[in-house]
Amino acid sequence: GTLASTDPDAGDSFTYSLVSGAGSTDNSKFTITGNTLKAAEAFDFETKSSYKIRIQTRDAAGLSFQKEFTLTIANVNEAPTAIALSNATISENNAIDASIGTLASTDPDAGDSFTYSLVSGAGSTDNSKFTLSGNTLGAKDIFDFEAKSSYKIRIQTTDAGGLSFQKTLSISITDVNETPSAMAITKSNLYESNTINQVVGALSTTDQDAGDSHTYSLVSGTGSTDNAAFNVSGNQIRASQ
Repeated sequence: GTLASTDPDAGDSFTYSLVSGAGSTDNSKFTITGNTLKAAEAFDFETKSSYKIRIQTRDAAGLSFQKEFTLTIANVNEAPTAIALSNATISENNAIDASIGTLASTDPDAGDSFTYSLVSGAGSTDNSKFTLSGNTLGAKDIFDFEAKSSYKIRIQTTDAGGLSFQKTLSISITDVNETPSAMAITKSNLYESNTINQVVGALSTTDQDAGDSHTYSLVSGTGSTDNAAFNVSGNQIRASQ
């Protein structure tokens, strides 16, 4: 702003300066050029919202007057600076619309509110596999760890003033142990006059979980009529008689 002085002497001239004394706490943050008060640094409302300075006016004859001023920093809406997801993993075989995690924004403006959206751009490859409801990220598909274990999405947060920030997030799919789906035997012919514990064949299992290990046993149920004639050792079926 510009400074002006009140003086009984009409037409007098004045010089202005920042002086020490009561209320001069923040003098170093400002400068005076002629009768113009200027900022000596960039202010941040969130850090400090008001400053106190002490100014002296001196007339042409050298007489002076001092006054303390309080300067207020006006708040300006600033863009969000970060997005965080409370949880970035979901187990495979999930339910449709299962919640994954909640989103939160970092913003210099305390108490601001935010809306979230999936947006196109770098890292938005898998946006179509997910949903957003308020600040909750949900699953739009049933995920299968064995098919794909990691997805990328791009999310935008927009504050109440319309300023926004975008970030790419990675969502990991957690493997869940799944039931074997089939069993096979390499050889199923057995000739008479065999020896006890002669190998009939080797068992193998079809399982979605790559690298899983399996144990085998003879069990009762449909088709178990002749179980007693055989035994299992590791993955081998052997003759017991």
